[in-house]
Amino acid sequence: MLERGTRAGLRLLRLAAHLLRGLGTIVWRFPRLNVTQRNALVQAWARGLLPRVGVQLQVQGTPPANGPVLLVANHLSWLDIPVLHAARHCRFISKSDVASWPLVSTLARAAGTLFIDRGSRRDTLRIVRLMADALAQRDVLAVFPEGTTSDGGAMLPFRANLLEAAIQADAPVQPLGLRFIDPATGADSAAPIYAGDTTLLASVWRTISAPAIVARVVYGTPQTAQGRDRRAWAQDLQAEVERLRRS
Repeated sequence: MLERGTRAGLRLLRLAAHLLRGLGTIVWRFPRLNVTQRNALVQAWARGLLPRVGVQLQVQGTPPANGPVLLVANHLSWLDIPVLHAARHCRFISKSDVASWPLVSTLARAAGTLFIDRGSRRDTLRIVRLMADALAQRDVLAVFPEGTTSDGGAMLPFRANLLEAAIQADAPVQPLGLRFIDPATGADSAAPIYAGDTTLLASVWRTISAPAIVARVVYGTPQTAQGRDRRAWAQDLQAEVERLRRS
């Protein structure tokens, strides 16, 4: 069995090489590909990343075959986005801070991410319009309605604003639950958690140092608003995501 430091070092080298390979793909291959081909490469890249950091993907339920659909999930870690991309490619709505992160922003833009300044009501209205247009074009979008990561215990209240896009586009919303598991014990793994005072580097290091992690994604049943306003719908969706993540 590899010692923790050796295991982490090897995974770090594999992760760095995989990130550079992804950048090369964006620079050299993406300009010659259509959107469908790019999305397939993004999903394949995400699937390749997970084993390099010691994560095994488990998918339960049925991912959407196509759009329009808005996925809503609980938010735990920087690892959530590659996990969900690996399960089914989707366009994320991400906080504007990510747009300034070196390397990560390049990868996020290539995956079709839309960036939002959550502190600006005007920018929220802009993103809702862009999301409604994307849903009208049959895209698969994904949001974390908590607005930030939680520690894996109680979920944060769902913000309802972005659900307005699904209402405007008359598109279904599909809830899903995300959980990281220590396969040796079956308990939740805290290694990938990126919340509170934990830094991104600390979360990455804990992840690549851990013996093994299972990322379980449980897809629920798509649902429409059925007359609910966005606040009532957000509460119902949160209850369903809570059920899915604990199933």
